[in-house]
Amino acid sequence: MAVLTFNKISKNQDIIAMIKQSDEQLGIIGYTEHGIRHAKWVGRTAQKVLKTLGKEKREADLAGIAGFMHDIGNLVNREDHAQAGAILAHGLLKELEMPLDEIMSVMSAIGNHHEDHADPATNVSAALILADKADAHKSRVRNPSTVKFDIHDRVNYAVQRSQLQVVPERNIIRLDLTINTKISSVMEYFEIFLSRMVVSRRAADFLGCHYELAVNGNRLL
Repeated sequence: MAVLTFNKISKNQDIIAMIKQSDEQLGIIGYTEHGIRHAKWVGRTAQKVLKTLGKEKREADLAGIAGFMHDIGNLVNREDHAQAGAILAHGLLKELEMPLDEIMSVMSAIGNHHEDHADPATNVSAALILADKADAHKSRVRNPSTVKFDIHDRVNYAVQRSQLQVVPERNIIRLDLTINTKISSVMEYFEIFLSRMVVSRRAADFLGCHYELAVNGNRLL
C-alpha cells in the first residue's frame, strides 16, 4: 500500500462526500462555509507550518491530512464535532491501511482542534489548530444579506485577506489580517475570536514559537 499523502486523501471520494454533506448541514443551520475550500486551505496551511519550521516531513504530511479531514464530525452533529470527527477518521484511515501510529496522530489532532476543548499536545495538533483558526475570510460567508445582524458573518465578511506567516529564524508565527473596518470593527473581531487567539497562542508556544496578530499592518498581539 502506497503511503497516504494530503494529495491522495484530498481526492478520496468518501471523505469528500462527508465534507460536502457536513457543509450542507452547517449551511442549513446558519454556519459559515466549512466545505472543500476550507478543508484544503487548512490542510495545506497546517502542512506548511511544520515544513517551514523544519519538522519531520511525515509529521507535515499528517498535519495536512488532519487538516483536510478535521471537520467531518459535523456530519454527526456540530456539538462535539471534533471528537466525532476523530472517531470517523479512525475508520476511514484504517480502511485505507494507514499505520496505527499515524492514525492515532491524526485522531489526536482532529479531536483537539476546536477551541472549546483544544489541547495541543503534538506538533500535528498544534499545526492544525493554528491553520484552522487562521481561516477567517469574506468568502466563507454564504449570504451577505446576513452581515448586518449576524456578528460572525459580519466579521468574516470584513476580512479581505488572511495569511498565516511562519518566520522560523525568529520563532514567530503571525496571523496577518486585512479587515475592512467599515464593515466590522477590530473590536468585534476580538469579541468572537478571542478564544481562537488564545488557543492559537498555546499552539504556537508548543511549537516553540511566539504568536503574533497583525491587523491592517498594525501588530496587536
